[in-house]
Order: sequence, then C-alpha cells, then structure tokens
Amino acid sequence: MKISYGKQSVNLDDIRSVVKVLKSDFLTTGPKILDFENKLKKFMGSKFCISVSNGTAALHLVGLVEKWNKDDLILTSPISFLASANCAIYNNAKIDFIDIDEDTYTLDIEKLEKKLKIKKNVKAVIAVDYAGHPCDWKKLKSLSVKYNFKLINDNCHAIGTKYFNRFDYAIKYADYVTHSYHPVKNITTGEGGAIFTNNKKSNDKLKILRSHGMLRNKNMIDYSLHEIGYNYRLTDIQCALGISQLTRLKFFVKKRRSIAKRYNNFFKKYNFVKIPMEKKFCTHSYHLYPLIINFGRLSIDKKKLISIFRKNNIFLQVHYFPIHLQPYYKKRFKFKVGDFRVAENFYKKEISLPIYPDLKQKDQSKIIGIFKKIFKKAQL
Repeated sequence: MKISYGKQSVNLDDIRSVVKVLKSDFLTTGPKILDFENKLKKFMGSKFCISVSNGTAALHLVGLVEKWNKDDLILTSPISFLASANCAIYNNAKIDFIDIDEDTYTLDIEKLEKKLKIKKNVKAVIAVDYAGHPCDWKKLKSLSVKYNFKLINDNCHAIGTKYFNRFDYAIKYADYVTHSYHPVKNITTGEGGAIFTNNKKSNDKLKILRSHGMLRNKNMIDYSLHEIGYNYRLTDIQCALGISQLTRLKFFVKKRRSIAKRYNNFFKKYNFVKIPMEKKFCTHSYHLYPLIINFGRLSIDKKKLISIFRKNNIFLQVHYFPIHLQPYYKKRFKFKVGDFRVAENFYKKEISLPIYPDLKQKDQSKIIGIFKKIFKKAQL
C-alpha cells in the first residue's frame, strides 16, 4: 500500500452529504454555497466569506479587487506553493521575496522591514502560515500600518491552527485571508478555496468577479457586464463535502498533532535533525511535517534518502523548491542563487514526512523504522 506525504480523510457522513446534493435540484449556485460560506465565516470569525474554485483563484481575485498593476510591488515568501507569487503576475504587478525565519520558516520580520524601508511601492505582503505554524501576525499588522500596505494571510496550511489560543486569529490581523481545500489540506472539498474579509465593498466586488463579472438585474433574468471576471465558482457538491469536513476539523488537527508528537519523540534524540518548532503563542496544525536533516552527517544524500523510502512504497515530498530559483522567475526578474540564503539552505535540508488523519500507527512505525536504520549508520 502506498504511503504518501498527505491524503484526504473521507467518511460515510461525507459521502452521504454529497449524495444528498446529487439527488437535489441544485448541483451548483444553490443553497449549499451560502451554507458553507456561513459556516466558514463563523469558524474564521470574519464578516464575509466568498467560496471559490481553488486557493489560486482566491489570491488572483484579491489582486483584482485591490487593483494591482505594473507599478505595484507584492512581497511574499520564497518557500511556498507557486500561487503565492504567481498571483502578482496574473495582475501585472511586480514580485519580490522576503527570506524566511530559521525557526518557524515563516517570513523573517526584520528582513521584511529592511526591504520596506527601501522599497516605496509595496502594495501588499502575502504572508504564508507555513506548514501550519502562524507568522508573527502582531508584528506584521504593526508593519502594515506603519508602511501602509495590504496584508494577506495565505492561510492554506493553517486551517485549524491557533494563534494566542484562537482559531479565528487570521482575519483579526490580515485584510484578506485565503484558503485552499485541496485533498491534502486540513479539510477538503476536492478542489476549492475561500476568501475572508471584513470589508463589505471588497466582498461585493469579489462576488461579482467570481462569476464572470456579471451584475444581475432586478428581474434576475438579465445581467450586465462592466468588467471582465472569471468563472471561479464552487459547486454545491463540493460545498456539501466541505460542510461535512468542517465538522471534523478539530478532530483532524488533533490526529495530526498526535502523529507529529510521535515523530518529535523519535527525532529529538538526534542532534543532526531539526523537528518543526511550535512557538508558545500558537498551536501548530501540522498540515506538513517538515524535517530538517544535516545530510553531511549521513552516508547518503537527500535524493538517495527519498529513493530508499520510495522503494518501500513511502513517498516523501519537499516543500518547497524556492520560487525565486524557478526558471521563469530567474529569467524574468533576474533572481539568482544566494538571494535568499535561509530559504535555499532550508530547501537543501528539508523533507516532508507523511502526516494525515488516516495514517496508521503501523505505517508510521514503518517510516520511523527506516529512519532508525539510516540514522544508525550516522552514529557509528
């Protein structure tokens, strides 16, 4: 049986919820959309919520609403999925990166402020709650006020994370919060995402742009188009799954934390590995379990280690190859090796271990057992 780094957890309640919608009158643009959005809104503590087709669409729409253009600079982390940076390109804005903190792997606040002092055209900062650990949002909020930029929480990894003991922390600090509900995330709708905001004007605009840019007339038959939007709608089928998943989110996070604890108890014995940090002000939700390995202490390199696990049907992953070193970004923006050294060093040492609610203890024991054999040679 294949063991991957992440996997959805779907039960009979989820299936029944989806089947019920399949038997209903609405498969899309129906009542489940609003139901899901209301439940998300309540959990996240936001005034408004717009469900969308995926997390990338969420970031794209935020840029459209904020009217990013060629004169604007967007800052984000080089250690994230491509969408965190690509959304700036979609909106014809410029992109730059801030190196990561060596402990939490989120944005380095001091390096961010140094760049803010130099760059006067920063329109927004997209801060990623990497792996499920929140950024230092209090300091980020303070900087957004001081330097007058919009703050976006790419919260896709941190659904169910607590910051100062609150699940609903994200929208208290950011102007926008974006989610992805891809199958490996802490809850899933298959594909899907959402945008949270407390600004009614932004919410109204997001709603229009999510559906082609159409404005329905009062008769609800005719519509008018004043600007181009996109078909970024989520279906009732997906929302039914999301509603069901959301009821188990706290359970999912508890399971992830239990798996992480077992990993921690094993790996903390070795001085050439570094386990994920959990700052006192947060409760990590462990969307990922990023393990840092000093491969100089092993007889094998990263590629060989991943290969050993694959031969045992265990598929580790790496999160992420630094965005600034992707060929497109190097060519267009002239980024080069050495620009963000902490991120680059992190990539060389990081591997993401399997962590998901349905991971069986015997499978985790198998993973730990293989590491034990590899590490034994390092201690000879």
